[in-house]
Amino acid sequence: MYRFLLTPRWWGINLFVVLAIPFCVFMGTWQLGRFEDRVQSHEQAEKQPDPSTRAAKPLDELLPVDKVTSGRPAVATGTYADQFLVPGRELDDRQGFYVLNMLRTDSGKALPVVRGWLPGSASDAKVPAAPRGEVTVTGDLQASENARSKGVDVRGGLPGGQLGMISAATLVNLVPYDVYDAWVTLPKPEAGGTGGAMKPVPAAAPEGSGLDLKAFQNLGYTGEWFVFAGFVLFMWFRLVRREAEAARDVALGLVPDGAEAGSEESGAGADGAEESSGAAGPKGSETGADRLEAGAGGSEAGSDGAGAGPVGSEAPAGSQDPAGSQDAVGSQDAVGSQGSGVAEDVRAAEAGSGR
Repeated sequence: MYRFLLTPRWWGINLFVVLAIPFCVFMGTWQLGRFEDRVQSHEQAEKQPDPSTRAAKPLDELLPVDKVTSGRPAVATGTYADQFLVPGRELDDRQGFYVLNMLRTDSGKALPVVRGWLPGSASDAKVPAAPRGEVTVTGDLQASENARSKGVDVRGGLPGGQLGMISAATLVNLVPYDVYDAWVTLPKPEAGGTGGAMKPVPAAAPEGSGLDLKAFQNLGYTGEWFVFAGFVLFMWFRLVRREAEAARDVALGLVPDGAEAGSEESGAGADGAEESSGAAGPKGSETGADRLEAGAGGSEAGSDGAGAGPVGSEAPAGSQDPAGSQDAVGSQDAVGSQGSGVAEDVRAAEAGSGR
């Protein structure tokens, strides 16, 4: 009954099922692992003290930035150089912009330093000047931003002196010196009152360390992949069952009711056609013969009438000869039309009945 599973068509279906189910299970397990990693990192972050409360360390000791060093206080010494404004940044539910200055260190590299936040538009904004000379800054270390970071503007087309994303890949095209692949934000206003109008920008949690919406998306994707695997298996069993039932019906000689009705109707039509074609010919020939006999009888009656004419009738004998000749002609027409059609038979019958 299940020999159909070895046909080329079912070989393709079986191969698809064998490959699709493990793939769906693998993808679901991978998404579940991503969600569990998020939960574990979130729990570890809650157990650890606030990174900003830990002792500050030199910048080079905290690089590269990862989930452990992100938010840690970093110390760097140098002089401020180029200044950029980062528009479209929100703080305390208000729109504004960051004030970023490049700190040139003794190593020759520059460290982006976010000195603070100002409300309003970055265009034609009055920004407090950066301190002059050599300074030592202590700020919360942050990883370079990317296209998924909050507030990033990747559309481009910003005016000169403005920056859409704080990253070394962006800044290296704007300054003639190397840039650290990190940046710091000052937790307090600058000394000397030059940046007193700016609000400090709090450090952001490292990407992928909290239970955000993306973490629950991983959990949703897990359910979707497992549902796909179950759907593939369900459809395979359904197709096998349907094919097996069809094969069993064929083996038992069973045909659906619709097919039986159609075959009976076609058989009845064929029988009717045979009956009409078989019966029409003999009956038509019999009718022609009967009409021929009737015509012959009429001719005999005509000849008898012609012979009896002089004795029992005052009508001249010549008046009946045409009738007798008409009967003879009618009989000949009936004989000639016996195998050709019904129209001549009808004329012969009418001629006979006229007699």
